[in-house]
Amino acid sequence: MQPLQPPLPTPLPTTPLIDPDQPAWPADAVEVGRIIDAYGIKGWLRVQPYASDPQALFSSRRWFLLPSDKPQQPAAVTAAKVTIPPVLRITDAREQGEGIVASARDIDDRNAAEALKGARIFISRASFPTAAEGEYYWVDLIGLDVVNREGASLGKVDRMIDNTAQSVLCVVEAPADGTVDAKPVERLIPFVAAFIDAVDLEARQIRVDWGLDY
Repeated sequence: MQPLQPPLPTPLPTTPLIDPDQPAWPADAVEVGRIIDAYGIKGWLRVQPYASDPQALFSSRRWFLLPSDKPQQPAAVTAAKVTIPPVLRITDAREQGEGIVASARDIDDRNAAEALKGARIFISRASFPTAAEGEYYWVDLIGLDVVNREGASLGKVDRMIDNTAQSVLCVVEAPADGTVDAKPVERLIPFVAAFIDAVDLEARQIRVDWGLDY
C-alpha cells in the first residue's frame, strides 16, 4: 500500500483572480510544483514538481498560477512587477533531468519565461490520473480520521512524511476538552500494509493496527 507523493493542500487566495476570458479558478485546486527558471530561448519553462512522479502535472493542459510566496531579492525587483497570468495553457511537457520542462501558449521567448520564475503551479484535483488500487494521493489522506482496531480514535492525519524508505502518516490528536496546559498528541504511523488495515476515502477514515500507547 503506497500513497502517491504530494501535491499537498495549499491555502488558496481568498479572492481568486477573475477574468471573463480565462477559465475559473478550480475549487479543488492543488499546488503541484513551481516554475524555477526559463529553459532555452523559445519560451520553455523549467519546473520543479513536488512529487517524485510528476504525472499530475502531465495530466492537465491548464496550469493555474499564483506569484511566488518567497521574498524577492533586490535584483529581481523589476521582474516582480510583471503580472503573472492566472493560467497557462500548456502545449507540451516532458521530464528533463530531475524536473520537467514545458511550453505554454503565448510564452514565446526567454524573457517571457523568466518573468514567471517562482510562480506556483496549481491544477484541479479532478484532473489527476486515477490512482492504482492500493495507492492514494497524499492530498486525499490529509484530514482523514484515524482509528485503531479497537475503535479508539488516534486523531487526524495532519501531514505526510517521506523518509525515503516509506511514507509516514503524521497523526495529531487534539487534547481533551478542558485539559489544562495539555499539548496535542502526535503519532507517526508508517503507511505500510503491516499497520494500515483499510483506507475509506468516502467515510474519510483510516483504520490501523496501532495502540494508544505506542
